[in-house]
Amino acid sequence: RPALGRQSSLSMGIDVSERAQRQVQPFDEWVTNCGVQRAPGVQLTSQDGLDHYVVASEGLAQGSPVLFVPDNMIFSTRAAKEEFGGAVQEAVAQLGRLGGNDVVPQFYLFIKVLLEYSKGQDSPWFPWLDSMPRLFYNAVSMTDFCYECLPPLVLGLARGEKVKLDNFYDALQKVDGLDPAIKANRDLATWAFNIVFTRSFGPDDNKQLVPMGDMFNHGTETEVAVNYNDDGSVAVYTTRDVPAGSPLRMSYGDPTNPSYFFSRYGFLDESSPATFCKLMLTPTAQLKDMGYDYSRMLFYKETGDVSEEVWDVLLYQQLAGNRDVQQQLYNAHMNGDAEQKRQIHQQYFPQTSEALLQHIDTFLKQLDELSSKGVGKSEMEHPRLPLIIKHNQFVKETFLQVRQRIEPMVLEAQGA
Repeated sequence: RPALGRQSSLSMGIDVSERAQRQVQPFDEWVTNCGVQRAPGVQLTSQDGLDHYVVASEGLAQGSPVLFVPDNMIFSTRAAKEEFGGAVQEAVAQLGRLGGNDVVPQFYLFIKVLLEYSKGQDSPWFPWLDSMPRLFYNAVSMTDFCYECLPPLVLGLARGEKVKLDNFYDALQKVDGLDPAIKANRDLATWAFNIVFTRSFGPDDNKQLVPMGDMFNHGTETEVAVNYNDDGSVAVYTTRDVPAGSPLRMSYGDPTNPSYFFSRYGFLDESSPATFCKLMLTPTAQLKDMGYDYSRMLFYKETGDVSEEVWDVLLYQQLAGNRDVQQQLYNAHMNGDAEQKRQIHQQYFPQTSEALLQHIDTFLKQLDELSSKGVGKSEMEHPRLPLIIKHNQFVKETFLQVRQRIEPMVLEAQGA
């Protein structure tokens, strides 16, 4: 049977324990020597020695090239498939049986990271791998106790991430030719998983890990965008004028769902303008048509506004006991009959607004109960706990802002 290529006894050349230091300076020199091109003033910096990111020490005009990485430096799904041949075929089949067909592109990168790790200093990418983070704050890195402090949406997302890791580890055992000690090391598998899922981007069928391209932090307001070229290379350019001293940030996804970023990447995006309203419902086809989606049912942080989809879905749920009117609402929504929708909303507004206020109060109480569990717990034992508490507080402040807007509406609707 096909097997992976030669591996080295120098696998311990990279210490992936959480307290190990990232070797970023040798990496910075390595990328330049290997053909990565940077605009003048584009450099790495860090405020805490843990998070290293890209900044512009000189001003850049909109549309300026920032970074170019040749294809031979990049880990990609397509290149890994070609390199591995049939050595991972059984593992990929196992991942599919576990329901992981949608993450097969990332699985190839996962195996590539482990293979290069196993070569130690013999790997051409050793300086890059040795610059990678060791300490992560995302879902798969949390303790069981941390999970007890998570609100329902984040908890569901976190469990989904853990299931993916379990499936990757299970499928890893089916890879032919990889050192058995590598395959048996759960901590190493978690590190490689985190590298792939927090640092790879690109098309769905061809995910890529890009040296230096993986150093751009996320921003709701971005300075750069990435081009994935047909020849496999990657180019980064500015999307607006960038003053000297500014961070260069890209988008990791929808900025209105900070819970997703928290679960997947392990950071709290405090610049996010909104958050999901936390109405956890079974998403039927009609509910989805009405707008039930984490990215659309929003509470807005600064204004306390509530998105139209929240009102629509909540009213639809409130009308469960009146199927005729519920169907009228649904038909008006699907047919674009704004006037009929408005009339139904107006008729049932006292019930809908009161239900929303009750939801807010119930969730605020739940947040306080979840956060109180962390009081007195050791940060050494649970290093992600402070970030969880901070996330819960961020959500709480948004809900309080919305409550301040909703309560007077409820009182007015009740004639108080």
